Amino acid sequence: MDFPLLLNRFARSIEQRDANGLADLFTDDGVYDDYFFGAAERGRAGVSATVDHFYEGGVNYRWEFFSPLASASLGYASYRFSYNSILPEANGARVVFDGMSRFDLEAGRVKRYSEVFDRGMALAQVGFAPDRLQKIGLRYARELRAMPAIAPHLANDGSAPLAD
Repeated sequence: MDFPLLLNRFARSIEQRDANGLADLFTDDGVYDDYFFGAAERGRAGVSATVDHFYEGGVNYRWEFFSPLASASLGYASYRFSYNSILPEANGARVVFDGMSRFDLEAGRVKRYSEVFDRGMALAQVGFAPDRLQKIGLRYARELRAMPAIAPHLANDGSAPLAD
């Protein structure tokens, strides 16, 4: 498997609004787990729909992967990502952020794509009001805190629950 080639095809599929091209990189039951929108429906149709979802909120996408590292079953790459937001509050703002992508791989295809980036910084560039940013941030924090693997980090810490 040529991981840098996969990364290039992945990025160009988003930039060129090529939903089928992106879906073809995934296994039949693959998942695209976007850090803004969450996991798409399982399978190539769900992955394909993710591309259209991107374009509901933005245009002029640019995705640059670098420093790739991969084995037969797992790949990581840093990235820089940007787009022009078409949401009303953004006034056409160029949103730019960097992050890290994880590719769970199976037979040279993506079984699961996931990523990490600073959501708050990215959303602030869209022009969301501070109270909306806080509401979004707290929702993501609650989802994280509800994960079973996080329970040991919360046990007996004496802290109060998150505010609504």
